Amino acid sequence: MSLNIQQNRDQTKYPTKIQLLRVLWAVVRPLFRWSPRPCFGWRAFLLRIFGAKIGRSVHIYNSVQVQFPWNLQIDDFAAVGERAILYNLGQLRIGHSATISQGSHLCGGSHDYTSPDMILLCEPITIEASAWVCADAFIGPGVTVGEGAVVGARAAVFRNVPEWTIVGGNPAKEIGKRTVAQHQSQ
Repeated sequence: MSLNIQQNRDQTKYPTKIQLLRVLWAVVRPLFRWSPRPCFGWRAFLLRIFGAKIGRSVHIYNSVQVQFPWNLQIDDFAAVGERAILYNLGQLRIGHSATISQGSHLCGGSHDYTSPDMILLCEPITIEASAWVCADAFIGPGVTVGEGAVVGARAAVFRNVPEWTIVGGNPAKEIGKRTVAQHQSQ
């Protein structure tokens, strides 16, 4: 098999409506980026205009990169830290009280390496309630991080993380259980 990169480039990857939304978001994005740090409500407002579902008391910092707001859902009291990359080609849901720390990269897109034209794959990512994706971690396409789970700093996650589990490393492996689950079950 030989790759046909030109065929990949010639493909229409997004319908016209999405292409127009991308252009509009690119024009509006500086209003998001250059807003003062404590203007969480303003940034939530801008994302909602583009179809994002943003809950109450959500903190999204101004240096966060959001690829497609219309594929984003962030539930109440969640936070997305400085320089996080939300490359949400597929649906991205961040659950209630979840934390995405600074520099994290949630990547919902890839290419089918078994196909000669390397078709674009857009897969969902789910970060469940009370989960914590620590600094500089990578979450790959199609991954669910379970409720209360912790993804350690700089971990690379390519498979689902069970609830109340701590993972670390590259590729991420279980390194412990989160004790918060024991306190909540009592």
